[in-house]
Amino acid sequence: MTDTHTVSPAICPALLYDDAHAAIRQLTDAFGFARTALYESEDGTVLHAELVHGNGMVMVGSRGRGGIFDQAMRQAGPAGVYVVVEDTDAHHARAAEHGVEILMPPTDQEYGSRDYMARDVGGNIWTFGTYAPKGPEIIG
Repeated sequence: MTDTHTVSPAICPALLYDDAHAAIRQLTDAFGFARTALYESEDGTVLHAELVHGNGMVMVGSRGRGGIFDQAMRQAGPAGVYVVVEDTDAHHARAAEHGVEILMPPTDQEYGSRDYMARDVGGNIWTFGTYAPKGPEIIG
């Protein structure tokens, strides 16, 4: 028997889109995220979705549903999200094949990472690279 457990991410960016279904398709098909949850209203509006990549997660919803978060995000600009990948060039090729707007091709950085940058259907900026920030040391 394998002993497995799930560790929930402590930080999850939450992004709202005019067309959340299109965003979910792009994030899964082009960027390799896996959808783990999808909650829709009766008319099919995305209320909340959860997409994972490695041990990270992003939450996605539809813009214009009302409520405090939607109102607070009404004038918010696009967000920038960094995602660690093992093979920047292969990840970039997948995104480009799906027609993603590439802002910077795979580029070696002075600090040792290889990154590329893309814009999603909602205008958010995604950087995918090999640099893996060291998290806090957890004791116990």
